[in-house]
Amino acid sequence: MATTPLSTFLRERRERVHPATTTRRRTPGLRREEVATRAGVSVTWYTWLEQGRGGVPSDDVLERLAHALELDDANREMLFLLAQDRPPPRKRGPPAAVTPSLQCVLDHLSVPAFLKTPTFQIVAWNHAAVAVAGDYAALPERDRNLLRRVFQPGSEHKLHPIEEVRRAYLAGFRVDIARAGPSDEATALVDELMETSPDFRRLWDEGELQPHGGFQKRLLLPDAGELLLESSVFHVEGGNGLSLLVFSPADEASARTIARLVQR
Repeated sequence: MATTPLSTFLRERRERVHPATTTRRRTPGLRREEVATRAGVSVTWYTWLEQGRGGVPSDDVLERLAHALELDDANREMLFLLAQDRPPPRKRGPPAAVTPSLQCVLDHLSVPAFLKTPTFQIVAWNHAAVAVAGDYAALPERDRNLLRRVFQPGSEHKLHPIEEVRRAYLAGFRVDIARAGPSDEATALVDELMETSPDFRRLWDEGELQPHGGFQKRLLLPDAGELLLESSVFHVEGGNGLSLLVFSPADEASARTIARLVQR
């Protein structure tokens, strides 16, 4: 009998499931035939899987095995990685809520940081972000969208180089909505900006794709001068599309300015 990472994973997870029975058992967890019944597969084939045989299961079978073994999202992902060497198909749905622990992470950062959805909607921010970019809580929810903000008239007077910033945001937006899957919100935002912004139409037609972290922008503040910021993006585990966007000072002068603004 061959032992593979998949066969070991299946056996270990099967032994962790508590059967719905009051009968005392000599071995822990479910029996193989119980898993097979739950998943709608033959006992023989499931036994082969635990023996390192049986071929590569389909997406449908893996989903049924994940349900039968009561796997959470992390273990479901591991099941697909071990069986097919790729993550499972995405689960479409709204981004997760901003938990107190996520807000705590934001609040402990001394540089501007935001939580955003795949449509670049800002859903949380920290004190440094308010000090540098303004109070998002005072904005209508519709205006808390980074794409709307960078493509609105007048943004070229605040952000430099505006062409590179717009290109980077839009290319990252394409990647994010591809990962998250199509949504009415994303479609409506694209339709709106296609109608209202010639620059958006031009850049959208170019079809560029790239992650949106790792670029620099110059932000001009009327009362503080110029800030040179570098963006970094971190995907939130279990956030269903939420990501952490951090703007770090790219030089000492910008670091001092941010520190002074935060202290106000």
